Amino acid sequence: MVETAMSLFTIGVFQDVAWAEKGLQALKAQGITPEIISIIAKDSPETAALIERTLGAAAPTLDIRGIGPARARGPLVAALQGTGGELTKLGLAATARRVGFQSHDGRIFETLTSRGGVLVGVTSEARAADALAVLHSYGGGNASIGAWAGRV
Repeated sequence: MVETAMSLFTIGVFQDVAWAEKGLQALKAQGITPEIISIIAKDSPETAALIERTLGAAAPTLDIRGIGPARARGPLVAALQGTGGELTKLGLAATARRVGFQSHDGRIFETLTSRGGVLVGVTSEARAADALAVLHSYGGGNASIGAWAGRV
């Protein structure tokens, strides 16, 4: 049986740090707080600076299978990592089911992120539709809501 996290996540992948910054600013303008935002991206000085500016703290470097050295911070990272380090050992494609996404969604997220994309996740069922609209509007590719039971 597949273990899933209890939180609901809305995820999109931006093509680069510049696009991600625009999307993250728009999320904040909509009242989405840094505590419910997650970011995963290939390790670079730009990525590290983006995470620190957006989330208010530095992100650790993780060696994520399928992506390589990456910066990752937020509730989505904890949910994917689990207690046994599954995110680093298995990658996004294999752990996406933990947060309500199909494995093919995880493969898309992993591929886009490994090519330099910036994955942004928002934790909040109450704001899932708002987050999805912002992610789509600001270039968050393949934006979707995992296992959402609500209505738009």
